[in-house]
Amino acid sequence: MKARHKRLGFLLVGLVVLGAASWLVFNALGNNLSYFFSPTEVAENKVPADHVFRLGGLVQPGSVERGEQLTVHFDVTDNAHTVKVAYTGILPDLFKEGQGVIAQGRMGPDGIFVADEVLAKHDENYMSPEVADALEKGHQKGIENMAKGNKPL
Repeated sequence: MKARHKRLGFLLVGLVVLGAASWLVFNALGNNLSYFFSPTEVAENKVPADHVFRLGGLVQPGSVERGEQLTVHFDVTDNAHTVKVAYTGILPDLFKEGQGVIAQGRMGPDGIFVADEVLAKHDENYMSPEVADALEKGHQKGIENMAKGNKPL
């Protein structure tokens, strides 16, 4: 075998290995992505089916119900729509009604968002840009609904 053929063989093997490694990396990244959605987007069925995503908004006052063991049920709202959330575990110390929250999990078959993780804002001045944007959009939709003579959602 000539040296030229050996170099070509090494080059082809190298390209195949590089392609396989690239495919594995991008596949792993794609499976671990967690997109943010507001309660309005969840109500409009814009969320991926059977895929982990983040739900953000405000914990609706009066909606926190503590269940058996460490299960907590609460509602997340963006002032236009509300999504029921179930979480089993210890909630962050800063979690309370009327405060911003981001929950990571997936939609259950019964329409309840089952959270694996709940994050609360870290001080009274901070709100993640995604949550602030979702609340602003929800506020605008609420104003539009009231202008049309509809009841707020």
